[in-house]
Amino acid sequence: MKKRSFFEHIASAPYVFWASLFIVGPLLVVLYFAFTNQEGKFTFENILSLSSYSHTFIMSLGFALIATVICLLIGYPLAYCMSRMSERARNILTVLLMLPMWISLLIRTYSLMALLDNGGLVSSFLTSLGFEKLTFIGTEGAVILGMIYDFLPYMVLPIFTSMNKLDVRYLEAAADLGCNNRKTLWRVILPLTMPGVISGVTMVFVPSISTFYISQKLGGGVFDLLGDTIERQFQNAVTYHTGAAISLVMMVLILISLAIMNKFSDSGEDIIV
Repeated sequence: MKKRSFFEHIASAPYVFWASLFIVGPLLVVLYFAFTNQEGKFTFENILSLSSYSHTFIMSLGFALIATVICLLIGYPLAYCMSRMSERARNILTVLLMLPMWISLLIRTYSLMALLDNGGLVSSFLTSLGFEKLTFIGTEGAVILGMIYDFLPYMVLPIFTSMNKLDVRYLEAAADLGCNNRKTLWRVILPLTMPGVISGVTMVFVPSISTFYISQKLGGGVFDLLGDTIERQFQNAVTYHTGAAISLVMMVLILISLAIMNKFSDSGEDIIV
């Protein structure tokens, strides 16, 4: 094995310092608080006490799964259509998808609140059409819609990248073997674009399960998700340890989900025609 030069060690030093300060350091702090009590003594009590938050875990997981599935159902056909467009139309749509990502999540959430509020544009428009006054803020649908609105680009762009790199010779071979469009989609395009799907699912699921601002503003404070619980625990110095324990369990769940999705990604690379 070739030894790294002195210059390579020096060049990697800033990254090592950054990773130690902003990745390893916070993780060690979370681990410390998760397994200690207020006196600094080692304990499993913080982890064992999380059974009282089982409803929060289930609700957060449910919201994140629903938002991820809907983003996939919307994002995959959109990415497929984008890959079949002309270069000019594709570039315009890509910019439109990336434009919300350049705006703060806080501003985007507030703009959606203005649309869905009881006196907002959507409610006023439906009322003018003769519908009864509808309440959107404070409902499950508003929270899930907020997740979809904020995280949909993270689903579309990785899938579009995979489709854009797709070798057309595979499609031509499938057509020569008698596959129709539906079979080509399921047996060729979908397996070959599975890495993009896995990346998109990961990039939507992870922030959805840990979000707190969307649920606070669009949920009207009704839904106490994991992000809300962790924020509230860390705002109180007495409950640092419980918040750290919840954060640790959530990190473990995310790592498990990433491992499962990577397993599916590896197994989905085979093509069956």
